[in-house]
Amino acid sequence: MVDGREGKKVNVDPKLLELLACPLTKGPLSWDPERSELISRLARLAYPVRDGIPIMLPSEARSLPFDDGLPPPRLGGPS
Repeated sequence: MVDGREGKKVNVDPKLLELLACPLTKGPLSWDPERSELISRLARLAYPVRDGIPIMLPSEARSLPFDDGLPPPRLGGPS
């Protein structure tokens, strides 16, 4: 994983990923190693990770288009 600003490798600790949640939806996040972003499928936002630090500000997040290939979010309820 490369941080686009300086070309450094960036990793997100899996335990940290379990603790983090989208600040808008409080839903889970997934890691996109190609772009060094944390993805909130419910909010359709991608939060950047800079120098290994997740930037969890909606104003810093990138909006995800609906045709980006992400599966639709699963809403609560019986499965």
